[in-house]
Amino acid sequence: MLNSPHSANWSSFYASTTKGAVLDEKTMILIALATAIAIDCEPCAEYYLTKGKEVGITDPEISDVLAKVMAVSAGKHKIKFSRIVDRVGK
Repeated sequence: MLNSPHSANWSSFYASTTKGAVLDEKTMILIALATAIAIDCEPCAEYYLTKGKEVGITDPEISDVLAKVMAVSAGKHKIKFSRIVDRVGK
């Protein structure tokens, strides 16, 4: 649990990220959804998926987000294992 000052600061910071300085709301929600999927936060993913539906995010857009998260994750594992192979020798 965060104490009151920390909680208030976190809440203020979080609220400041809901609207982008440059990016539109739909893009911000897509980024948040991708982040939630990437860090495996199920409540966050559910929240941002719901918010996305409210602003008109389509199933194909959601599919693109999921595919990109999967691709980046797979790439991370590929690079990491390649480095291990290089250290151990082929």
